[in-house]
Amino acid sequence: MDKVKVFAMYLPQYHETEENNRFWGKGFSDWVSVKKAVPLFDGHDQPKKPLDSYYYDLSKKADIVRQAELAKKYGVSGFGIYHYWFSSEKQALTRPAEIILENKDIDVPFFFAWDNASWKRTWSSVKGNDWSPLMDEKKGAAKSGPEILIEYKAGTEKDWKKHFDFLLPYFRDERYVKDGRKPLFLIYNYSPDTEKMAAYWNKLAVSEGFAGIEVVYSYNPFHGIPSSVKKFRYEPLYSGWGRFIDRLGRLFRRHKVQTEVKTYSYDDVWERIIANARRCRDKNTYYGAFVCYDDTPRRGSKGKAVLGATPEKFCGYLRRLREICSRQGKNYIFLTAWNEWGEGAYLEPDSVSAYAYLEAYQKSAE
Repeated sequence: MDKVKVFAMYLPQYHETEENNRFWGKGFSDWVSVKKAVPLFDGHDQPKKPLDSYYYDLSKKADIVRQAELAKKYGVSGFGIYHYWFSSEKQALTRPAEIILENKDIDVPFFFAWDNASWKRTWSSVKGNDWSPLMDEKKGAAKSGPEILIEYKAGTEKDWKKHFDFLLPYFRDERYVKDGRKPLFLIYNYSPDTEKMAAYWNKLAVSEGFAGIEVVYSYNPFHGIPSSVKKFRYEPLYSGWGRFIDRLGRLFRRHKVQTEVKTYSYDDVWERIIANARRCRDKNTYYGAFVCYDDTPRRGSKGKAVLGATPEKFCGYLRRLREICSRQGKNYIFLTAWNEWGEGAYLEPDSVSAYAYLEAYQKSAE
């Protein structure tokens, strides 16, 4: 199983930015939401606290070095750094990756995972991601209209070239993950535009001496992803059909507001992941995995929480998924996450489990 690489997804949100200051107040980062979380039902383990109250700042090299050293110590294959390129004119949360690029002594393999969507207010009707619904409520803004914080624009070939040129120094870095001399690049939202862009990038990559670009999309049964493209399947809470049914239910119950946290069984979620992987015959599908999940620090009573996680269970399930990948000749697993504290998905040591999940990750490869 040592050939199966399990990459931990990496959130670069933990530092002050101009965008965070403008949208949610001076000094905001995801730590604000994490610290203000409260228990919402009996036995609810909130707030999550880093071991020794280590609320790091990812604008500082020393804190990123510490993360890289910890990942290497426990055999983490590398980081999949979330990438926020909205358009040729606007990017966000770039500083942690820049620090890695500027400092060759930071010993960690990495690649980018492009979250290609608009940032929006929670109540907005536009498609996109909402960073901090609870902070939206506390700001007291009028809850109406399709308010966009930062708009994603697919762009044209001219914009795609600017994006590629931005990424090129990272692709050339020896630490950047490559598959057969192809830089690995994840894209979360498939569209015909992204497919055209990927084909164009492939030509640019070849002209720069690479074998092409290894583009992998996040699987979504309703995005019309062609079977010929590579994708990774991560369904932490329910299947695509379950998500569709849930959305239909919300359409017919708009007058009702969710007042209790939706909870799920850790074993049920993982067994579904394992079952989907075991019966998958698509050579172009990689698998996603997770440590745990609880997004109530961001969403409060409108959130979801997976209950029943232990380091021992995590080790066992991840080992089983590694074994399936090994038998099927699939060399990557994408793990949520290294540091998604606001969603309760993290390998980093906390005040309850200390290093137990990192030790479980390491043991799963044995």
